[in-house]
Amino acid sequence: MPPARKRARSYDPAKTRAAVFAQLAHVRKAVRGLTPEQLALPTRLGDWTVRDLIAHIGMAVTAVHRALDRPAPARQDVTVVQWPFATAASAPAIADFTRNVAADHPDLDAYLADVDSSLGTLLDGHPGSRLLETNAGALPLDDYLVTRTVELVVHTDDLNAAVPDLEVPYDRHALAAATRLLADALAVKAPGGSTEVRVPPYAVVQCVEGPRHTRGTPPNVVETDPLTWVRLATGRVGWADAVAGAKVSASGERADIGGLLPVMA
Repeated sequence: MPPARKRARSYDPAKTRAAVFAQLAHVRKAVRGLTPEQLALPTRLGDWTVRDLIAHIGMAVTAVHRALDRPAPARQDVTVVQWPFATAASAPAIADFTRNVAADHPDLDAYLADVDSSLGTLLDGHPGSRLLETNAGALPLDDYLVTRTVELVVHTDDLNAAVPDLEVPYDRHALAAATRLLADALAVKAPGGSTEVRVPPYAVVQCVEGPRHTRGTPPNVVETDPLTWVRLATGRVGWADAVAGAKVSASGERADIGGLLPVMA
């Protein structure tokens, strides 16, 4: 008998929307206090400065605006878990767009305030089932907002890494959604049941071909915290460094998943 198909994870639309606004609010509060010298600091994203990074955070949210400006596709043709695999192809265009946004919005606080306000207006006017044309394919608005939690969490972490002692907080629901989507993407990339990846308290997935675990303690287990997982899944930290730094525990002959990472570039 073939194994049962896994049910796709569902996300609470109200919690997702609240998480997007909450994480954006955390970024906005931090941006207000940055000096010109801090805005000019380099980031771990190539030649982007902190100013470019903040502009990109706003741009990632206004991707919703741009999608809602286009006609609705006739039908959904991808699921949300496929979105992480589609981002790399858009990287050059995103980089150019980001630099233009940064140049056109010298007042980043005002820019993010407008992003926040206009997003609220748009979401009030459209149902979550409204289909959007995205870089991954046609997705419902509610699903696309889950991808915005990934963008916000990942780039909040980039911002914290770039500016010493900034410590922008992470909204719990935004971090949970980002963790779960990236963990599910790993399971799609490497289907199987021989290895269990645990990211408490938010996600557990099974992946990697091999003997399927059914009960008791799995023979191959990877465990890490949510932020480390987000960094691994997006290439912000390497597998070997995370293991060496005791940020990841990995036991079992199939527990080395470094070759499967990152899942999102």
